[in-house]
Amino acid sequence: MKKLFALLLCANLLGACAGTSDNEIVAQMPLADIYKTAYDEFNDENYEVAAMEFQKAESQYPSSPWAADALVMSAYSYYMDNDFASAILAIDRYMRFHPGHRDAAYMMYLRGMCYYRQVSDVRREPGMSAYALAEFQSLAQRFPKSPYAKNVKNKILILKNYIAGKVMYSARNDMARENWPSAISRLQSVVSTAQETVMTAEAMYRLTECYTAIGLPEQAHGFAEMLKTNFPDNEWTKKLK
Repeated sequence: MKKLFALLLCANLLGACAGTSDNEIVAQMPLADIYKTAYDEFNDENYEVAAMEFQKAESQYPSSPWAADALVMSAYSYYMDNDFASAILAIDRYMRFHPGHRDAAYMMYLRGMCYYRQVSDVRREPGMSAYALAEFQSLAQRFPKSPYAKNVKNKILILKNYIAGKVMYSARNDMARENWPSAISRLQSVVSTAQETVMTAEAMYRLTECYTAIGLPEQAHGFAEMLKTNFPDNEWTKKLK
């Protein structure tokens, strides 16, 4: 009986070893081959497949000097496929494991562009403009001499105008409903935080209307004077009575 048990035990151990051996001898595809496949797919504009191949290169060879580059190309491939969510995930992984890599500025730029490309109508936009603005501003602060920082300067101004436009849209709706406290709060935020935008003059004009409506002529006069001083030739200044 003991001999039978011993034989069964040996058989089980040999089976386990055989299973382990099978797992060990499953060879990974060489990194060069994965890269070639990934670039071939990318050049054929099969961006989703390319992205997954680049991810495979990074996941199977995480210690390789090419791991960071594989994540860069994976993120860019997803971006080209308009799969912004997957691109952002790849960028987040890159920034977590390779924050000092030479392409960090580019990856911040690409993440900002993923948000920027999703900015839609002022009335329906779900907040991507704020995410894009924060990313571009962070890029400009962290890598001020980067060519990508120069590239986003105009985009930052566009986004600030866009966000101010959202606030103004909501403020006008508040005024139409005679929700004066909310309208005043929104308008003051434009005046105080978005001075360089095209919305500032209108915000000052609307504030004169709001304070007049609630019976505070001194405050209304103060914003009217501010409007005249800062925007003497603006169309909103000309509307003042």
